[in-house]
Amino acid sequence: MTYVIAQPCVDVKDRACVDECPVDCIHEGERTLYIDPDGCVDCHACEPVCPVEAVFHEDDLPRQWAHYRSVNAEFFELASPGDGRGDHRVVAALPPQSSRKRDIAVFPVGREDTDDVDVWFPTSTS
Repeated sequence: MTYVIAQPCVDVKDRACVDECPVDCIHEGERTLYIDPDGCVDCHACEPVCPVEAVFHEDDLPRQWAHYRSVNAEFFELASPGDGRGDHRVVAALPPQSSRKRDIAVFPVGREDTDDVDVWFPTSTS
């Protein structure tokens, strides 16, 4: 089993997951990061630190990004990491991703975190 980095990482490359990975299996392409499936020890350290929620366990990949399982694997099959080869052809063919991604907060608030929000600030009724 392995973790996979999907399309939300493209043109963001936050690198928080790289810092958390205990086995250094996350490598950088030109536009995105990739997880080496042969090096991943399924530790789950990378997933919760990703600010754009681009890291998924391979069994939990959303259907629209299921092909990123092979994108990550093929990135490592085609050449050795760090050889300056760029990105997997699927990623390289993507148009530039939204500039709004750059404005995403580093500490996202999940829906489960909003249930216990203290709303002591009065709301305006004007």
